[in-house]
Amino acid sequence: MNRSASAGKSTVVTVEDVQGHADTRRIPINKVGIKDIFHPIRVKDRSRGEQHTVANFNMYVNLPHNFKGTHMSRFVDILNQHEQEISVDSFGKMLAEMTETLHATSGHIEMTFPYFVMKKAPVSGIESLMDYRASIFGEHRDGKTDVWLKVIVTATSLCPCSKAISDYGAHNQRSHITITAKISSHMWLEELIDIAEKEASCEVYGILKRPDEKYVTERAYDNPKFVEDLVRDVAVALNRDERVRSYIVESENFESIHNHSAYAMIEHDKESGHA
Repeated sequence: MNRSASAGKSTVVTVEDVQGHADTRRIPINKVGIKDIFHPIRVKDRSRGEQHTVANFNMYVNLPHNFKGTHMSRFVDILNQHEQEISVDSFGKMLAEMTETLHATSGHIEMTFPYFVMKKAPVSGIESLMDYRASIFGEHRDGKTDVWLKVIVTATSLCPCSKAISDYGAHNQRSHITITAKISSHMWLEELIDIAEKEASCEVYGILKRPDEKYVTERAYDNPKFVEDLVRDVAVALNRDERVRSYIVESENFESIHNHSAYAMIEHDKESGHA
């Protein structure tokens, strides 16, 4: 064979799979994978069909005691295959695929991202974008997939005690209402946002004209809520929704007259009946 012909042939080199080696320490690992990777995604949107955003991912699987390591590059491969559209349904499928591809019995994915909703001011109707912190996370274990939605919603709360004891006015605070819901079927992120905003003393908006500012001030004054009231009222709404299997409701009120926050949390599992 001449030199030019042999130069045109590619040589296949077998590369050792070190991760696939056996491990003799007999200690299984609960979670192993990649953490804190950012990736562009398209998320299902109730009003516009979808929206483009950037998510931060954590992706893990379990590792049996007899394997030395997992294949880290496969996590990114799976992420690249599913970046085009993320919904609750597709998220569950991605989770199951990751677990099966890496030959694990359990897998876990967390996805956190900014989520935007166009809101109209209550009187003028002027539109502005509101941003929320949203997460979708889930676990696939022994063939079963569970998915949670999480939103952090900014709202206004007005103190009932301050209103009752003052001759005029009442102090209020900005509140972060966090809902984490384990769901059994499709639910829009906006639905959880709606629940939090409805049960607050008042919503907040990106842009307010003077008539809007008058409205939100009076709305909050007519609808005072302790931090305890906030979490209980949100819990009542979640208890009525059959799609929500369990939930955690939290509210942190950033006090305007104290150098600390007020906080309350309710955790409830409908399936077990345990709070």
